[in-house]
Amino acid sequence: MTVNKDKKYIYYTKLAWAIYSLLALVLACLLVLFVAQDNEERFFYGFMTVASAYVFRPTEKVVSKLIYKFTGVSQATEKE
Repeated sequence: MTVNKDKKYIYYTKLAWAIYSLLALVLACLLVLFVAQDNEERFFYGFMTVASAYVFRPTEKVVSKLIYKFTGVSQATEKE
């Protein structure tokens, strides 16, 4: 049962990071295509949106809480 739970948690963690990455990419594209006025702003919005998404990424603790909230799967803590 724990192996299955661990695999589900790993899958949901990968899915959460994929969604986070896609949201950052979509936001960068929207800013570059619709907000930027010239090439300098396009470069700034494209680069800094992705960079700020990396710098202000959620911690593993926050991600674990959200995964548990939405899926009911928590990280197994085994102490041997």
